[in-house]
Amino acid sequence: MSAGQFIVAFFIICLVGAVLPLLVPRRSQAALLAAIGSLAALIVIVAGFLLLLFRSDFQFDLWSVLTLGTLVLHADPLSALFLIITGLVFLPVSIFSATYLNKYVARHDLRYFSVLYHALFASIVLLLIADDVISFLVAWELMSIASYLLVNYEYEHAESSRASYVMLAMSEAGTIAVAIAFILLAGAGGLGFSALRSAPNLGEALRWAIFLLSFFGFAVKAGLVPLNSWLPLAHPVAPTNVSALLSAVIVNLGIYGIVRVNIDLLPTSGPAPGLIVLVIGSISALVGILYATIQGEMKRLLAHSTIENMGIVAAGIGAAMTFIASGHHVVAAIALVAALYHLTNHSIYKALLFVGTGAVEAGTGTRELDRLGGIVRAMPWTAAFFLIGVLSIAALPPFNGFVSEWLTLQTILRSAILSSTAVKIVFAICGALLALTAGLAVTCFVKVFAMGFLGMPRSPFADRAREVSVGALVPLAVFALLSFLLGILPTYVIPVIDRAVAPLAHESATAALIPPFFIASAQHAETLPPAFLSEFHDLGAQVGREVLPGRGLVVLHRGAESNPVVFAMSTSYMFLGLAIIIALVFIIFRSLTRHREFSRGAVWDGGLRHLAPDATYTATGFSNPVRVIFGALLKPAESEESTEAVAVHFRTAIKREYTEVHIIDRFVLQPPIMLLRGVAAITRRMHVGHVNAYAAYVLLAMLAVLVIGVSLF
Repeated sequence: MSAGQFIVAFFIICLVGAVLPLLVPRRSQAALLAAIGSLAALIVIVAGFLLLLFRSDFQFDLWSVLTLGTLVLHADPLSALFLIITGLVFLPVSIFSATYLNKYVARHDLRYFSVLYHALFASIVLLLIADDVISFLVAWELMSIASYLLVNYEYEHAESSRASYVMLAMSEAGTIAVAIAFILLAGAGGLGFSALRSAPNLGEALRWAIFLLSFFGFAVKAGLVPLNSWLPLAHPVAPTNVSALLSAVIVNLGIYGIVRVNIDLLPTSGPAPGLIVLVIGSISALVGILYATIQGEMKRLLAHSTIENMGIVAAGIGAAMTFIASGHHVVAAIALVAALYHLTNHSIYKALLFVGTGAVEAGTGTRELDRLGGIVRAMPWTAAFFLIGVLSIAALPPFNGFVSEWLTLQTILRSAILSSTAVKIVFAICGALLALTAGLAVTCFVKVFAMGFLGMPRSPFADRAREVSVGALVPLAVFALLSFLLGILPTYVIPVIDRAVAPLAHESATAALIPPFFIASAQHAETLPPAFLSEFHDLGAQVGREVLPGRGLVVLHRGAESNPVVFAMSTSYMFLGLAIIIALVFIIFRSLTRHREFSRGAVWDGGLRHLAPDATYTATGFSNPVRVIFGALLKPAESEESTEAVAVHFRTAIKREYTEVHIIDRFVLQPPIMLLRGVAAITRRMHVGHVNAYAAYVLLAMLAVLVIGVSLF
């Protein structure tokens, strides 16, 4: 079968998935959704790989829209990459839904959920293969509505309705901006994307208008600062499987739109737009991880972490745009590979962490870190898989988050090749922000695992923890395996992503990043200098040459003869080295302790026989240093209540409450709100209650209209 036939089969299966649950008993609907959703995801994955690896192209001409043109469905390599990512997330999430959705059977109609679930999946795929403006906007709107309805699935809760409404309102504002950008762009070239790519040169003002409208319109969906308010609101109230899709698939569509418009359809002509994307991405990353670090509720913490990771992706895209505009296409290709690699990694480990959070909630009944602790004993498999997700998102080797974050930072350091000093300074500042973000991410997720899984139970919820069923553990295992493989096999992942990047950057990143250390034949021997090859051969760069396919296991960017290696890394060898070290330590420990006897006793709790759970370290206490150091940025609203003794100089009780006021609310939303309130307070004084005054207002308004009309005409 061709890729086009697989896509047709996918839409048919989604239609079946939306209709068939209407005909089956309530108790079977969750399992049916999981089966059909998993099958649809497998088909999307196969179609994506056919399109990306084997160039199995397809194009469907739908119908003509008046005189505007023909609606077209077509998938290029960029679409194929996003199709693969979408399928890889939907497959385990659909499996997880079979057990997770049973909690709703008694209270909600799963037929409604099934219709929305498959409608969302179909609209996402339709969006990714849309090849004209109208099809894209229709699919975008369908995706936004389906997302809103799924987030508001528990509509009887006021918090769900409010969060979903904010999400929908912001999404629609972004859609309007994107639609205007497409209208301006289509006015010069037509509706089809192929026509837009060959459109005549546009004026500088029009190019800026299209860039700003499209970037900030898509940034709403990507959750970039200052348009990220909906993410921390929507995730805690949405069903956990929907939360996983929001962070691992939906936000990706905002990035897809930014790349599609500003790199593919209308590449920027100067460095300024790329710098804007780079700065916004870097700020988003820092703000996201700061608020994630101080959170105690797991889903809200992961939502802020999504803002951080989308900021890292946006920073990579901004760097690529700047390098393209400056004529450094090879480095631009590396930056874009790093960005899309990180987007792929984030989709996998963030879905793992959300599914893991759902497992923790199912096993304990809570998502509050301050109420957990010690559940590693009762939930060992969940803890093991969750730990892989934590290590991945903290960017620790050899897991996948390390590869893409390291590559992004290394690419930003390549700003040294740029000629403008001002641009170099911007890159240096953004690189520092991303480095600080990486450090805080380690702090944040050490807190998550240590306070959530280790130590002693701090509440009856944690004390009653139990391991979840196999139906929840299987998707965790799939995501964990993908996180591991994406981490230790970057030299196999980069060429796949590069197939989507090369047409955009007009250069290949594979040749620049993965030297052919595994020389297959003598005719390729001259691709690397003999001295260079010999040095790396001595370091083990050709280990596995006779067994493994591909170009090698080392990611390395070559420079000039005076600087032959700009940066190099191999998580494959890191993993091998770590495995050997752990094995040696284990063998030595076992050999030294083989003939010794051990006795077990009570844990020494600081001199106390039984340490109370309330006296142990909590997640709030763990993150308090970050709250103190960055207090000027976080700046929570503080209220204090006290009870005074008879003498006014003494207080018997003091109670302080801190309310989180987001930095974006303080600096972006509150100023115009205060301005509007001030204007409203001034206009309120006009309501004096006297008829003569109101008649005077009418007369003055009529005179103003007459004066303006005479002056104009």
